[in-house]
Formats: sequence, structure tokens, C-alpha cells
Amino acid sequence: MNNKKRVAVIIVAAGVGKRMGRGIAKQYLELKEEPILLHTLRKFDLPEIDEIIVVIKKEDKDLFESRILNKIDFKIKTVYGGKERIDSVRNGMESLSNNIDIVLIHDGVRPFVSKDIIRENIIVAREKGAALTAVKSKDTVKIVEKDLVANTPNREKIYLAQTPQSFKKDILIRAYDELESSEGITDDSMVVERLGEKIYIVQGNYDNIKITTEEDLFIGERILEKNGI
Repeated sequence: MNNKKRVAVIIVAAGVGKRMGRGIAKQYLELKEEPILLHTLRKFDLPEIDEIIVVIKKEDKDLFESRILNKIDFKIKTVYGGKERIDSVRNGMESLSNNIDIVLIHDGVRPFVSKDIIRENIIVAREKGAALTAVKSKDTVKIVEKDLVANTPNREKIYLAQTPQSFKKDILIRAYDELESSEGITDDSMVVERLGEKIYIVQGNYDNIKITTEEDLFIGERILEKNGI
């Protein structure tokens, strides 16, 4: 029997993309004539990744099959999302194989993650238990309350969170099991933070943007051109 511990990625692609206003979920919009989600999935077709789980909206099943599933030549699992992102991640976790050791969680609309960042996430999660891809803020950040500046934190300590965010499976499961409220939770590292676990930074890349607005689509096209795609 093979007891080798393995690596899985949960790609969360169950959002509706209301801010884009295109009448179609943003993960199915195209960059260089291919859906954003397809660009994302291909980044995780790596020898280091043993299992790819894609969380989609149930209503998008036919769209996903025609625009994504029929265009890839590697194996994935598909599960349906929940009401909130946190519910979608839970559904993805429930479909993990028993011998998975490391779990990466990645935004389906973050198609420019590099393979080096993915590999570094796996290494750090294996060694430390929890990893967060992030980049230093280029801008000065202001804490604002009721339209007034309350304070200005030290920019050297401000990082912008990206994905993947990566964890030993037992830590991630325990964090979700012990989460009492999802209020204020905006990413998976926050769930693990509430457990009291240390989370180590993996240096991200400023190209690793999340496609959210029309402007992001334009930037995405430029990134692809820069990379010769």
C-alpha cells in the first residue's frame, strides 16, 4: 500500500462576479481567447500537485464543462460551492483524498501565479505548517474611521495577501472545525490565524493579481503579452 503523503490544491471558482457586470461569472471571461479559469488551472498542472479540486457554482456546470473541462488533458475533481466563499472551501476540503498531506487554496480568478510560487508554498507548508503568499505594499496605508484618518501603520510591516495559501491538512481541518463565526473572514489564513498557528510568508509577485474589475482584464492582457502569450 502506498502511504506517500501528497499535495492537493483547491481552486475556488464559485463566485458570481457581480462587480464585473458582464452577465457571466468572471472566471469564464476570456484573456487572449481563453477563459481566466483555464489559465489558472494550467498553472497547477505540475508533478508536485497530486490532486486538483475545482469548486464551481452548480448553475455553471454546463458552462464549466464546455469552456474548461473539455479543454484540459489532466485530471481534476469538480465540487459545487456554497453560499459564501468559506462554504465553498469547506466543500472542497470534504472531497480531499485521505492521503493528502498539504492543501493549497487558490483563487480561480488569479491566473498569473508563477509555478515557482506554487512550489515554494508546498515547501514552506511542509516545513512550517502554514504559508501565505504576499507582497509588500507599495503604498502608504491609512486606517480610516468615519472618513477620518485614525492612524498610519508602518508600511514596512504591511503586506498584501495573495493566493495560494497553503497548509498541512490537519491544521486546516482543525481550524475550520474550531471556527465559531465566519464574520470578518476574507481568506483562509485568517481562519488558521484564529487557531493560533504561525503563518509564514512566501514572497509573491505583483503580477499575481486577482481579476475583479474591467481594469484588471486590461492589465491581465498586458501581463500575458509581457510573458509572450
